[in-house]
Amino acid sequence: MAANNSLADFLPRKVKLIIVQILVMIFLCINLVLIMTFFKRECFHTSARYILFAVTLLSDSLLLFMSDILLILTIFRLTIQVWLCIIISVVLLLYATVTPVTLTAMTLERYVAICMPLRHGELCSTRSTMHCILIIHGLSSWPKLHQERIKSQKKGLRTVILHGFQLLLCLIQLWTPFIEAAVLQVNFSLFENVRYFNYIMFYFAPRCLSPLIYGLRDEVFFHALKNCASFG
Repeated sequence: MAANNSLADFLPRKVKLIIVQILVMIFLCINLVLIMTFFKRECFHTSARYILFAVTLLSDSLLLFMSDILLILTIFRLTIQVWLCIIISVVLLLYATVTPVTLTAMTLERYVAICMPLRHGELCSTRSTMHCILIIHGLSSWPKLHQERIKSQKKGLRTVILHGFQLLLCLIQLWTPFIEAAVLQVNFSLFENVRYFNYIMFYFAPRCLSPLIYGLRDEVFFHALKNCASFG
């Protein structure tokens, strides 16, 4: 009877694991193609929006990969060395903060481009962007240590809204430990389901929006992506 219950508990976990593996593989492949496209085109290396986009892709890819490893270890109840666990935890805590802070910087960059176009080149230069990336990592580690113009503005505003939604999901993620702790006091099985939902909705989903916002919606990056895909 105990063996049957154990098997019944394991099967739903196995299904959850398979779903996550499929999602992780899909978005890691998409992120890899987008990262390769960024590094192959020199025109992206001098644009603040694309540099920050690449930082987000690298950060999100690392988070997806390492959190997936932890999920596999949890599902199969495997253990690792303490020092390795500490390293993984520190990296995850750092880059879990890097993403929302970088998204804030990307939203500000779009705001400057729309509302202060004449100062955009000065405020969002390559040098300023590199300084911004260093500041982002510093802030993230500190707690742990005309018609066409109108059309362009509307598209820019939609991008800002998407960034805002993405940032909202990342910020909700900060509240999930408190919700999970409260649920754990009630029912452990419910706690596992809530934690899985939070992982997919507030940890995984925000990091899958970056390819949509820039990789597919941005015309310049989309054309470069098509050329890269066709080996052009």
